[in-house]
Formats: sequence, C-alpha cells, structure tokens
Amino acid sequence: MKYLKQILMVFVSIVVLSAWTWRLERPTQYRGLDAKTMLDEFMVYGLSENIMYLVGGLKILAALGLLLGLFYKKFIIPCALIIAILMTGAVFMHFKVSDEIHKFFPAALMLVCSAVIIAMSKKATKLKA
Repeated sequence: MKYLKQILMVFVSIVVLSAWTWRLERPTQYRGLDAKTMLDEFMVYGLSENIMYLVGGLKILAALGLLLGLFYKKFIIPCALIIAILMTGAVFMHFKVSDEIHKFFPAALMLVCSAVIIAMSKKATKLKA
C-alpha cells in the first residue's frame, strides 16, 4: 500500500503516453466505433483535428507531470486532475456514440486511477498538516 500511489502514477503515465505516441496511428480494439487511428476516433466523436492535438498535448503534458510528481509532489494533484477531466470526456464520447462497454474500459480505468491518485495525495497532505 505504501507505494500504490507511485505505481498508479507510473501506470497512468505509461498508458497515456503510449496511446498518444507510438499507438497514435495504430488500430486498437478500444477505438470509438470503427476508427482505426486516433484522428479517425476524434472524427467519429465529431471533434476536429485541432481538438485532437489540444487533448493529446494536454494528456502528454499531464502524464509527464505525473512522472515529475514522483520527485516534485506539487505536480501530482493538478496533473492527475487534468487526466481525470479528460478521461471523463473520453468516457462521455464513447457513451455518445453508443460504443460497446469494453471500449470504455481504458478511459474509465485511467479516470479511476487518477481519482485514486488525487484522493491519496489529499489524504497525505491532511496527514502532514
């Protein structure tokens, strides 16, 4: 339990960074409807390429910020909150297009992990006060 928050931070960072770097152009079973790439997926949701780059940039920065949070605690809550908000949007988009439930899984898991990171960080802050 002692290292759970750090494990979750690394896990979320790796998943987010992989989705937005080397898997960006690759099909996965989790893409919305029948999308093959991340851009296709954003188009399925009715979102533009510019929105995709904005969301991707925010997710990459937040994931890197979580990794920095291993050394600089002040990054943890803001970065986990950004990821949680964006993953809430991702879950909503899957719902919007009536995706099968398994396609919600990665976004929902990242949302839950981010929420746990935030809760654990707030608890640690209260214990120190």
